Amino acid sequence: MSILMPKKVKHRKWRKGRARGLESRGTKLAFGSFGLVAWGTRWVAARQLEAARRAILRYLKKGGKLWIRIFPDKPITRKGIEVPMGGGKGNVDHYAFSMKPGRVIFELDGIKEETAREALEKAADKISVKTKFVKR
Repeated sequence: MSILMPKKVKHRKWRKGRARGLESRGTKLAFGSFGLVAWGTRWVAARQLEAARRAILRYLKKGGKLWIRIFPDKPITRKGIEVPMGGGKGNVDHYAFSMKPGRVIFELDGIKEETAREALEKAADKISVKTKFVKR
C-alpha cells in the first residue's frame, strides 16, 4: 500500500487557495501514448489517486507501463468531531492535488488503444473530476 504523501514539507498547514483558470503545465503527453486529462477543477485526494492506480494495474494485469503525472502535496486539515468553533486550525487529515482543466493525470504505453481506454475509464470512475481520454 503506497498512499501518496510528501516525505517532508516546508509548511505543515496551507491556506485553502483558489484554483481558477486553465492549467498551463503538464497539459501534453510526455511519456506514454494514451492519457487521462482532467476537464474540471477539483481537489483530488491521495486515496483517490491510489484507488485509480490500483484499478488500472488490476485491469492491465502484467502488460503496459503507467505514469502518474500529478502528486498530492496540498495538506487538507480537519477538526475533530463535535469540536466547538475557535481553537485554531485542525490537524492535517490527508493530502490532495489541486486540479485544473487540461492537466494530464495518468499516461499509459505498451498496450492497445481499446485496453488503454478501458483501463483509464475505470480509473476515471475513482477520481472526483471530469476527465477525457487522449492519445498521441
